[in-house]
Amino acid sequence: MLHKFLGFDPLATLLAFAVTAGVLWLIQPAACRLGLLDCPGGRKDHQSPTPVTGGLAIFVGSAMVLLWFQSSSHAVHSLLAASFLLVVMGLYDDLRDMRWYTRVLGQAIAALLIIYWGGVRVEQIGPVFGLGEMSLGWLSVPFTVFATIGIINAVNMIDGADGLAGLLGLAALAMLAFAAMYAGNAVLAGRLSVLCGALAGFLVWNMRLPWRPRAKVFLGNAGSALLGLLIAWVSFRLTQNPGHPVNPVLALWLLPVPVMDCLVLILRRVQEGRSPFSAGRDHIHHIMQDAGFGPTRAALHLTWFSLLCGLAAGQAMRMDVPNPLLLLAFGALCVGWYLLSRNRERAVAFFRRFRRAAPTASVPTALPDVD
Repeated sequence: MLHKFLGFDPLATLLAFAVTAGVLWLIQPAACRLGLLDCPGGRKDHQSPTPVTGGLAIFVGSAMVLLWFQSSSHAVHSLLAASFLLVVMGLYDDLRDMRWYTRVLGQAIAALLIIYWGGVRVEQIGPVFGLGEMSLGWLSVPFTVFATIGIINAVNMIDGADGLAGLLGLAALAMLAFAAMYAGNAVLAGRLSVLCGALAGFLVWNMRLPWRPRAKVFLGNAGSALLGLLIAWVSFRLTQNPGHPVNPVLALWLLPVPVMDCLVLILRRVQEGRSPFSAGRDHIHHIMQDAGFGPTRAALHLTWFSLLCGLAAGQAMRMDVPNPLLLLAFGALCVGWYLLSRNRERAVAFFRRFRRAAPTASVPTALPDVD
């Protein structure tokens, strides 16, 4: 009875984990033959071609379980259709390198699918500012499209080291699942447990382990776009459900690193006269690696920081801290990172001091990979 009340389904979670991990193992030879590989070169530091089939496997694992073992709805069907679109476009992007505006167009179409087919959108933003109902009206559709594209690209931009995007995404989905349980939204919590299982199945192949110093597979553009869409969809479903209300401010604090890193980088690149979508080694994990953190250690530290932020925000809401203060606090976090990272040497020195003060963990120390 307990797992039914909370919505957690251990069997579905384990099945999604097994299917995703198994699919990744099965399609590795096909990925090599089809050229679905991320090859070394340029700013990429990995030493050998690596399959970029993580997104395809996560989609297959989660879709199979959601369709066959859980009750489905228009919202779920629209999510799977939008996910399929982004996975196909992402795989093509990994093969042919699409223009950024084509990717954004595909992301907008995916957002429109979940809006008009699934009925999933952002309609109320009043609670963010501590107010009552404040309907966006006709602005609901463009706001939802903009938010979806923003989250997708935030995840894509942070996907630059083995295990980083996957761990941050898993932390966000797990915290969203606990928020859904706390709010009594058992159906959404059950679906989130499936998504967590599928993502964990990918991380088995993507994480560096003591006996495996390199990732065996990357998310690829398909995977980062899919993960961003899943987080956006779940956040909208959780915060826009009048029967089980969760304040939208909480969603920001459950994905602090990608959102903060994305906002600061866009601002800085625009100030420098560069495209916000241009490549570069100016992300937070790159600065941490310059300070001596290996990819695994950087990913683990950023993940526990995300978990700490989510826990602190959740407790603050339970203590009735005004939501506008939580929004201002998140803005202050972004401003603080902007001021610190404006001088790269100062930011590197900050993380170098933190690394010396932090306990030493037993993690692989091979050269950093960038996927």
